[in-house]
Amino acid sequence: MADRDNEQIALEMKINATFSPAAPIDQRSLFAGRSQQIDEIVDAVTQRGQHAIIFGERGVGKTSLANILNDLFKPIWPRGLIVSKVNCDATDTYASIWKKVFGEIRVFRRKRGIGYITRPSKERIDLVQLLGSDVSPTSVRHVLCSLEKHVVVIIDEFDRVQSESVRALVADTIKSLSDYAVECTIVLVGVADSVNELIKEHLSIDRALMQVRMPRMSAEEIHEIVVKGLESVAMTIESDALQHISLLSQGLPHYAHLLGQLSARRSVGSSRRTVQKGDVRDAIGDAIHKAQQSILGAYHKATMSTRVEALYPQVLLACALAPVDALGYFAATDVRGPMSQIMKKHYDIPAFSRHLNDFCEASRGPLLQKIGARRRFRFRFITPLMQPYVIMRGLATGLIEESLLRS
Repeated sequence: MADRDNEQIALEMKINATFSPAAPIDQRSLFAGRSQQIDEIVDAVTQRGQHAIIFGERGVGKTSLANILNDLFKPIWPRGLIVSKVNCDATDTYASIWKKVFGEIRVFRRKRGIGYITRPSKERIDLVQLLGSDVSPTSVRHVLCSLEKHVVVIIDEFDRVQSESVRALVADTIKSLSDYAVECTIVLVGVADSVNELIKEHLSIDRALMQVRMPRMSAEEIHEIVVKGLESVAMTIESDALQHISLLSQGLPHYAHLLGQLSARRSVGSSRRTVQKGDVRDAIGDAIHKAQQSILGAYHKATMSTRVEALYPQVLLACALAPVDALGYFAATDVRGPMSQIMKKHYDIPAFSRHLNDFCEASRGPLLQKIGARRRFRFRFITPLMQPYVIMRGLATGLIEESLLRS
């Protein structure tokens, strides 16, 4: 019995190491899906003068894609490749970004020994010092040219840069590198609905910038995450269980990893190596319990009320089930159908319009973002991870049945 317990513990540890709900993927072997986006990045890196910008809503796997670029390119690059990846924050200046970039790059030169016997050694070149105190697109270009290898510079969380002048200087740098055909590819990564939100209109770099939109993952890509993860620990999953994880994940890799991990552990706990739909159902409760504190707190703030008839949990669930456009927005009319199904009687917009507006106010979050004009307002979840959480909570509390989940 003890040997069996130890075997289960070892397998659970492997499952935890394979699925990564808490952090972006950083190994090519664990990465799944996104073949179109990878092809677009390959096109940008392999064409001189071409650069790329990866954009989309939060939580769709932009950073994971950026993290595996090093593993993706280095084995196939004929003369070697230098990859430098940095994260931005709200305090960054143009100079601080490039000091981070060059601080991550390790290049060496031969240092001649003293006398006739001492062998030559290597010393690291301080690229930040080469950059100088007056950091400009020109000085950045000169340092990059001195490296004599193709350089891929990944600037993640670019949306956190507050200064418009910094963003404009980065755009000027891309233009300069493209104009001089420097062997360098800049890859910008950030949360945005459009490129203009990350780099204000800069028509002169349009031809040099490959725009790589990261939408939510397709059902097939979610399936690949789960199946690939389970295969790595010699496990399988039944088709209805896989479909259920896909519906619950709503295209977000975080939940594919979380539910894949938790349902696999449930299966192992029952001494099985095949995940069944019952394991996924049990994993829903585990996922709710393990939800980030920020999600739990935001949900309670949005739905709490002293009035039983307030219906905030039901309206929020209807929002989570509403059909959305390509950018994740829904209208009040889209909420009407799910709300009627949840309440098991017809509900029209006036019955819940106040709730929608309340979810957009600070008193209840805000949980939803509102755009458009009166009578044509559109809404979406500010934090995408909230939507699957609301759906799973609705299933766990019996507000909805599985048949109401939309693909």
